[in-house]
Amino acid sequence: MSKTVYNLSQVLKEKLTSSYGKSLEDATTKEMFQSICLTMKESIHANWQMTQQTYIEKESKQVYYFSMEFLLGRLVESNLLNMGMLNLYKETLTALGFDPEEVFREEHDAGLGNGGLGRLAACFLDSLASLQLPGHGMGIRYKYGLFQQKVVNGYQVELPDNWLKDEYMWETKRGDKAIEVRFGGTVETTVENGHLQFHHHDYERVLAVPYDVPIVGFNNNTVNTLRLWSAESTTNHFHFHSSRGHDYYHYLDYKRSIEKISEFLYPDDSYYEGKILRLKQQYFLVSAGLQSILHRYKKRNNPLEQLSNHVVIQINDTHPSLVVPELMRLLMDEEKLGWDEAWSITQKTVAYTNHTTLSEALEKWPEEMIKTLFPRLYLIIHEINERFCKMLWYDYPELREKIPEMAILSYEQVHMSHLSMVGSFSINGVAKLHTNILKDRVMKPFYTVFPERFNNKTNGITHRRWLLNVNPELTNVISQAIGTDWIHTPGQLTRLIPFANDAAFQESIAKVKHENKVKLANFIKKQYNVTVDDQSIVDVHIKRLHGYKRQLLNLFHIIHLYNRCLEDPSVELIPRTFIFGAKAAPGYSFAKQVIKLINAVAAKVNTHPEISSKIKIVFLENYSVSLAERIIPAADLSEQISTASKEASGTGNMKLMMNGALTIGTLDGANVEIGELVGEDNIFTFGLTSEEVFNYQREGEYRARDYYNNDRRLRNVMDLLVNQHFSGGDVEFKDIFYSLLYNNDEYFVLKDFDSYIHAQNRVQETYQNQTDWLSKSIVNIAQSGMFSSDRTIQEYAKDIWKIKPSTIGNLIIK
Repeated sequence: MSKTVYNLSQVLKEKLTSSYGKSLEDATTKEMFQSICLTMKESIHANWQMTQQTYIEKESKQVYYFSMEFLLGRLVESNLLNMGMLNLYKETLTALGFDPEEVFREEHDAGLGNGGLGRLAACFLDSLASLQLPGHGMGIRYKYGLFQQKVVNGYQVELPDNWLKDEYMWETKRGDKAIEVRFGGTVETTVENGHLQFHHHDYERVLAVPYDVPIVGFNNNTVNTLRLWSAESTTNHFHFHSSRGHDYYHYLDYKRSIEKISEFLYPDDSYYEGKILRLKQQYFLVSAGLQSILHRYKKRNNPLEQLSNHVVIQINDTHPSLVVPELMRLLMDEEKLGWDEAWSITQKTVAYTNHTTLSEALEKWPEEMIKTLFPRLYLIIHEINERFCKMLWYDYPELREKIPEMAILSYEQVHMSHLSMVGSFSINGVAKLHTNILKDRVMKPFYTVFPERFNNKTNGITHRRWLLNVNPELTNVISQAIGTDWIHTPGQLTRLIPFANDAAFQESIAKVKHENKVKLANFIKKQYNVTVDDQSIVDVHIKRLHGYKRQLLNLFHIIHLYNRCLEDPSVELIPRTFIFGAKAAPGYSFAKQVIKLINAVAAKVNTHPEISSKIKIVFLENYSVSLAERIIPAADLSEQISTASKEASGTGNMKLMMNGALTIGTLDGANVEIGELVGEDNIFTFGLTSEEVFNYQREGEYRARDYYNNDRRLRNVMDLLVNQHFSGGDVEFKDIFYSLLYNNDEYFVLKDFDSYIHAQNRVQETYQNQTDWLSKSIVNIAQSGMFSSDRTIQEYAKDIWKIKPSTIGNLIIK
C-alpha cells in the first residue's frame, strides 16, 4: 500500500468514526460513499470560498445561466476526476475492501433534468468552472425528478423519482439568503410626485430557499455555484385566527400548496391546474434568481445603470422568459428607475438561447392566466408589447401585416419566445443549420428587425465526463499516441488523424471497444437476463422518445430485417444488438405506444430460435446520465435519425462520436457539422434535407399512403402492426398504423424508409471490413474535439457574455 493510499485510508476511517460511529468493518457502502463526500467537501468548500472572494476582489463580470433543467448525473466521480483524485480514491477503496463502482453507485442521479436541454446546461457549468470563467447556474431544487421509468409487460409505467430520499451530499442550504416570491393579488396604481406608482396587495407569499451545489473545475482551484431554489413555507406567511380551531389543517393545506411549486420537474400541463403550476415554477425561478443577483450586486455599491457591465443573464430556452418583465419590475418598482432606463438595462443584460424549431415547443400562455398570476408583470408585458408593435408600425412599414404574428400579446396568448427576443441583446441558435432556420424561416421577421442580435453557438459536451470519466481505457490509448495536452485543449484530438490507418493503433482501439461491449453485455445479462453477443454491432438509439426523433423508423428497419430472416433463414447478417433508451412524456400516448411496440418486437425476436442469434433488441428502462455512461463507450453505431429541420442540435451524437461510434443520421442539427468535419465517407447520411421537408410542408404534396402501397417491404412491416403478429391477439398498435396513414406521417417516416434501409446496408458492408470501420471510427474520435463544450463556452464568453477567466489563488486541493 502506497503512502498516499495509506493516508487517505486513515482519513476515511476517521470520517466513518466521527460521522457515523462506525468502524471500517461495520460500515455500509452508503456510509463509505457519504464519508468520501464529506472528505472531499472540506477541500471543495475552501476553494469555493476562495473563488467567490476572487470574483469580488477582481470585480469580475459574472454570467448567470437560468435553466429549468440541470441534468447533472452523479457528481462523485466527476468531482474526483476534476480534483485529480479519482484513481487514488479507487485504489484506496479497493485496498479497504470496497468495490469502487458499488460505492459510487450509492449516489442517485440528481432529478433536476430530463434530456438534452438539462445535460447541455450541466456540461456548460463544468466548462465554465474548468475554464476559470465566472459563471453560475440558476435552477429549481425539485423534490421529485421527471419519473422513474419501469417497463411492465412492455408498457412504460411511471413511478415517483424520489431522488432526495437520502441526503444530497453536495448541496448546502443557505437559509439566511431566502427570498420572498409573490403570486396573484391585485395591483393598485397611484400618482406620487407626478410619477405612477404600483402597489401590490393581497398576494400569496412563497419563500424561496437557496441550496447551493459546488461546480468543481478541472485541475484548477475554481469552484462555481449552481443555485437551486426550493419553495418552502413558514408560519410567518400564514394568518392564524385564534377563534378558528381548524387553523392547523388550513396551514397544512397552505404548506402543501406552496411546496408543490418545487415538487415535480415538468408537472403535467394537459389540464388547467398543471398549467398554473408549471407557470408558477417558471416565475418562482426567475423572481428568486433575479432578486438574489440584484441583492448581491447592490452590496458592492455599484450603480444599477452599470448592471450590464457586471452581470449577464442567459435564458436557456423559453422557460425563463419572464426574466424580462421581472427584471423590469424590480428596476422600476423596487429601485424606482424610469421605464426607459430600466428597459435599456434589461436589454443590455439579458441574452436568449433558442433550442427548437417546433412551434409547439415555443411556449405560449393564456393571457388571462398571466394576468391572474402576475398582475404587475402583465402590465409590464402589455406595455412592452405596445411599444414594440408601435415601433414596427412606424419603423418597419413593410412588416405591418406581420405585426399580429410578431406581437408578444396576440390572440389572447403571451408568446414567450417573442418576449425573449424583444427583451434580449443576443439571440442564439445551437447549430449552424438550426440558426439558419431561425433566421430564414421560424423567426425571419425578428431577424429582419434585429439582425445584429442573431448568432450561432453550436452545442458541445464536456469531454472530461464523456471521455475521460466514462472511457478511461480509450483515454489512455489516445494519450499514449499523442500525449496528454488534448485533455486541456480537446481540439488537439485532430492529431489522431495520422493514426487512422495505423494497424497497431487500430488494434488498441478495437480492444477497448470490445472490452466495453463485454461490460455492457454483462450488465444487460445481470439486469434483464438477455444474452448479448459481445462481437455484434452495438446499434444505439438513446434519447427522449418523440415522433420527430423517429425511434419508429429504427424499429421499422429492425422489423424489416426480421421479415428478411423469416423469408430466408439463410440470409447473411452481421449479428446486431439494437439498444433503445428513452422516456416518453406521461401524457404522450403515441410515444408510449412506440415503447410498447419496441418491447413487443423484442419479445418476438429475442426468443426466435434462429433469428435471435442475428438480432437482439434491448430496451433499457429508466434512461439516465448514469445509464448513458454505460452504453456510450460500447456503441458502434449512433442513431441520429430525426426528421430533418426538427432537431436543433443534439448532443448525444457528439458523445457517441467522441467514443468512436459512427453516425447514421439525417442532415439535421449538428449532424451536418459532424459530417463536414469527418467527411462523407465517415458518416452514413440519408433521407430528406430540411429544405425538402419545408417544401413538402408548404406544398402539401406528400402522400404517405403512396409509399405504403408502392413499397412491399414497408407494407410488410406495417401490416404486422395490425395483424396481431406482435400483439398477441390484440390490435393495440393500430393507432401507430393509422397515425402514419391517416395523419399523413407527420415526420416522414415512410418517405425516408427506403433511404434509411440503404444507409443501414452500407453500415453492414462497411463493418465487414474492420480495418475500414476502425479507420472511420478513429477519424470520428479525432474530429470530436470541435464538439467540446469548452469550445462552445469560449464562444459564448467572447461573443455574447464578454467575460474573462479569473485565476483563483494557490490553495492546494488535498
